[in-house]
Amino acid sequence: MSDAKLMVNELITRAKKAQEVAESFTQEQVDELIKAIAWEVVQEDTAREIATLAVTESQLGNYEGKYSKLMKKVRGALRDMKDEKSVGIIERIPEKGIVKFAKPVGVIGALVPCTNPEATPVIKAMNAIKGRNAIVFAPHPRTKKTNKYIVDIMRATLKKYNAPEDLIITIEEPSLELSNELMKQCDLVVATGGSGMVKSAYSSGTPAYGVGAGNAVVIVDETADIKDAAHKIKLSKTFDYATSCSSENSLVIVESVYDEIVADLKAEGGHLVTKDEKEKLQKAMWEDGHLNRRIVAQPADKIAELAGISISDDEEFIMVEEQGVGADYPFSGEKMSIVVTLYKVKDFDQAVDKVNEITGYQGTGHSCGIHTTDQDRVEILGNRVKVSRIMVRQPQCYANSGNWDNGMPFTLTLGCGTWGGNVASENVTWKHFINVTWVSTPIQEVIPTDEELFGDLAI
Repeated sequence: MSDAKLMVNELITRAKKAQEVAESFTQEQVDELIKAIAWEVVQEDTAREIATLAVTESQLGNYEGKYSKLMKKVRGALRDMKDEKSVGIIERIPEKGIVKFAKPVGVIGALVPCTNPEATPVIKAMNAIKGRNAIVFAPHPRTKKTNKYIVDIMRATLKKYNAPEDLIITIEEPSLELSNELMKQCDLVVATGGSGMVKSAYSSGTPAYGVGAGNAVVIVDETADIKDAAHKIKLSKTFDYATSCSSENSLVIVESVYDEIVADLKAEGGHLVTKDEKEKLQKAMWEDGHLNRRIVAQPADKIAELAGISISDDEEFIMVEEQGVGADYPFSGEKMSIVVTLYKVKDFDQAVDKVNEITGYQGTGHSCGIHTTDQDRVEILGNRVKVSRIMVRQPQCYANSGNWDNGMPFTLTLGCGTWGGNVASENVTWKHFINVTWVSTPIQEVIPTDEELFGDLAI
């Protein structure tokens, strides 16, 4: 047995032993634990320490964004799950003679990205324990200290409430080999990270929830409140320096309001590059066809400096005009940075086509948004695009993963459906961390007639 296999086997054995204890937990015990974990993490001093460590260690994003994610997303996830049944009978359907029982999955292997190392492990641990599971984390090596700090807090909380600490375990010195081995040995994989990681999860031989690539495209049509749209786009685009896969990557703007929203975006702190600046920026952002890691989740002034272009102190994000889509037009893809691409289209119909073209290149199944006051257009967009979530008049990265002013489930794991090579097209929550046993008892037999089933065909 290799060293990696042996090490992971030891962790899994510890986790399984703890999970066997958790299997007998009552609903009250489970809910007490998830509330306690959330409470310990959102304590002011703790949240500030986590946010500071995450930025210092990763050198990605900013303190304000990471602190905000901890305070909002952890609370939101708790709100969504705290009164839900996850132990024993979770649903009765008397008219069908059906009773459903929730059962644990077992040991969950969770991959944590370096872009969101602060709230991701907390929410995944809460989801796991809500279903009476154990969880083993494989963090990105770049943020292993942040992950251990958070896991130690959660383990101490479990101990305080007389629950097995090994319900939450982390690989302290992570590596690709150990992550791959964890995915092979656990009962369920939850992979949040790059496309390579997600593909590895699905090829591990273990059931897995992965997430597809983000490349959110947002339409602005002629009916929109332009100033409101510009402000919300700025908020989302600059949040945590665009570490989120939900950050607006492209804006598709109807030509009659194009100049107006560009002006408002400039007023919000956007820098529109010239043709010469665009060439310099592209050269800086991509090296040998790959996104340059030095620009990922960095402030605008640093990206501008790398590109050799000049921006003012009050400019917080960068705008690039584009027409084409595809590999020859890299600005049409996901940029993981505070750079947003602008497309001008004739009308709403062309805007929808452009969304499909862009997401068809990168980000199929993930998300898009629209700023409009025409509800019919929202429904047309909903019918025509191949994405799992559409945000209407909202900051995209705030809204996709759940916000206080929408009904999306709080999570940091966004399924993209078969479009994105994923098994789920939902926001992945605790409900994906349980098995369900259906118990069926006989009901009165009712056999429909052919007329009821086939209508006119049976006449």
